[in-house]
Amino acid sequence: MGEPQKTQRVLDGGGPGEARMTATRGAEPMAANTDTESPSASDRLMEEVCERGNLQRALKRVKANKGAPGVDGMTVQALPAFLREHWPSIRASLLEGTYKPKPVRRVELPKPDGGGVRKLGIPSALDRFVQQAVLQVLQRQWDPTFSDASYGFRPGRSAHQAVERAQGYVQAGHRWVVDLNLEKFFDRVSYDILMSRVAKRVSDKRMLKLIRSFLTAGVLENGLVGATDEGTPQGGALSPLLSNLMLDDLDRELERRGLRFVRYADDCNVYVHSERAGHRVMAGLKAFLTGRLKLTVNESKSALARPHTRKFLGFTFSNRLAAKRRVAPKALARFKERIRELTQRARGISIEQLVERLKRYLTGWRGYFGFCETPSTLQRLDEWVRHRVRCVFWKQWKNSSKRFRELTARGVDRDLPAQTVGSPHAAWRLSNSPALKRALTIRYLGSLGLPSLRI
Repeated sequence: MGEPQKTQRVLDGGGPGEARMTATRGAEPMAANTDTESPSASDRLMEEVCERGNLQRALKRVKANKGAPGVDGMTVQALPAFLREHWPSIRASLLEGTYKPKPVRRVELPKPDGGGVRKLGIPSALDRFVQQAVLQVLQRQWDPTFSDASYGFRPGRSAHQAVERAQGYVQAGHRWVVDLNLEKFFDRVSYDILMSRVAKRVSDKRMLKLIRSFLTAGVLENGLVGATDEGTPQGGALSPLLSNLMLDDLDRELERRGLRFVRYADDCNVYVHSERAGHRVMAGLKAFLTGRLKLTVNESKSALARPHTRKFLGFTFSNRLAAKRRVAPKALARFKERIRELTQRARGISIEQLVERLKRYLTGWRGYFGFCETPSTLQRLDEWVRHRVRCVFWKQWKNSSKRFRELTARGVDRDLPAQTVGSPHAAWRLSNSPALKRALTIRYLGSLGLPSLRI
């Protein structure tokens, strides 16, 4: 029997001495629960978590997400074999309410804007699997009850949709934005407040205990395990859902006040007609967040301003009657910084390897920021990237004789290569010269695999 079949049989409950589970409900596709009055009134949620179909989907997702090992060093690749051996006892601990997660492994990553570090907590592979299984059960019940203006970490919703909705408000004449950013939201969430929100939706005491145990499992940092008494560790599958649950109170308050807003995780923009209204909204929301949710607004990142002066999910909007989506200046600066890094590391690698690295980054960047409505910006970036690549060619050719041979071999008339090779100018300026543009054409660079940012 192959590995997938063996793992499936164990997840079915087919281990030694254990009756096979029936899982007709768990094997069905996830369907939205439209009962908003009591979205999770069942006290048998843990049985749903342990259903075969739900577990299969969870294992598939965890394997697809890959990720680094947690504190126990077990890789995602080793997880199926571990489950085949230990799943009956793990399942029993879940159903009995005695499952104990391991501490998360702390990893610090620099934030893209240079504003400090983002602390990630990497759970063990087994805990990721259990969290994913729990997420799938809770999300299909909770998600339909969340606000229509909430877009972060929700099935079928995206950052592009959030940006487009914000653009619609600006286009409709709401030319002031209350840009709210919460101070270290994921690190500061109150467990008591969060669990009170969970308890309103969950009556299964085993589930409540399991969720709290994930929150309080502790953190391994610098070789020591420390306790945690607030925050939802970024890196766990449940954290995004719990953050949406916590901030659902904010969404409902904004809706109660009749405000036009868009929220993506802890990034919330409220669009108003006037500066006076903006000041009133900002003051009211600060009081609500600190008083009701015990959260603090990040004063340095929050502001009342014109939309074209602020960024939202990497985009901003033009200050014209037709508010077009534009790539935010900081996103453009990070793009150029990354391209410089890739091209500066080109020594010792072939042009083909360099282009492959650039291709991966450019394709991903285009997939997100190609949503902008300013093709001239993408065209200028295209030209700048080609300029960088031509500069790499010029440097790798190293000396005058090779540079002359390479240019003439590519069909450039002999006089122009001679002038270029004999020029006193530096490589950056020469890489934009007529000789290199003729030798390394757009079509040629494209044939190497260098993609264009214009879709």
